[in-house]
Amino acid sequence: MKQSVWPQISLALGSLAAIVVSVSLSRPYYVSREPVASAVVEHRYVDSIEVSRAPWLHAPVELALKTPRFLLDRELFAMDLLRTGKVTPGRARALADVAVREAYTRRVPPALVLGVMLTENDELKSSARSKVGAVGLMQVAPRPWQSLGRKFGTNVHTDSTNLKYGIFILGWVAEKAARLVENQNDAWRKALLRYNGCVRGTFTRNCHQYPDQVRRQVQQAARATCRGDDFEHCVAMPMWASRRDSASADTVGAQDR
Repeated sequence: MKQSVWPQISLALGSLAAIVVSVSLSRPYYVSREPVASAVVEHRYVDSIEVSRAPWLHAPVELALKTPRFLLDRELFAMDLLRTGKVTPGRARALADVAVREAYTRRVPPALVLGVMLTENDELKSSARSKVGAVGLMQVAPRPWQSLGRKFGTNVHTDSTNLKYGIFILGWVAEKAARLVENQNDAWRKALLRYNGCVRGTFTRNCHQYPDQVRRQVQQAARATCRGDDFEHCVAMPMWASRRDSASADTVGAQDR
């Protein structure tokens, strides 16, 4: 069934409006100006292009969320969700707000969140449940993460709660992977294998194909979110760069001890 172009046009106009508003109201938080720029670009692995395109890389969360780029990323994410034909404009905006906000908070590329979501639940059904008990948009297994209930909520079927759990887990496995591998290609693959539960003793059939399935979803579905970039530049490189400083600092600290 063909989808009306009007929801996409509406979102595009909303994106433009958000940028215009942010220009007039958010000047102190432009990452290309002081004081944010001086606090961010001092990281040796980040250049000005990375900062302007992905302020979540190293900027403090509270500053990154006030940049024009956050508003734009949120609108683009919603446009990609609408393109699937599985959600209404209202739900697309609601999901995008939580997904991109949490992606910034956990330093995860928003496009990766979209790719995982559609790999796990391509119908985008809140009530979805797998054979092993994983539920919701991000197919979260509730039991291992019950301790986070007070922080994220207990009803993992709720879209916002499920996204918070799922994106927290993505950030956690990304951090683990960055400490275990030596390059960005191995990092995103290992992180996704962990997210899928494809580890020694608990792997499911064909689970090693999971990273490539997510990459295909990003390439196909995250066209607006990636803004024309390929998977390497949209996901792999920023995901790796966002954790290199902290990993290096930990290594130096360990050597000093």
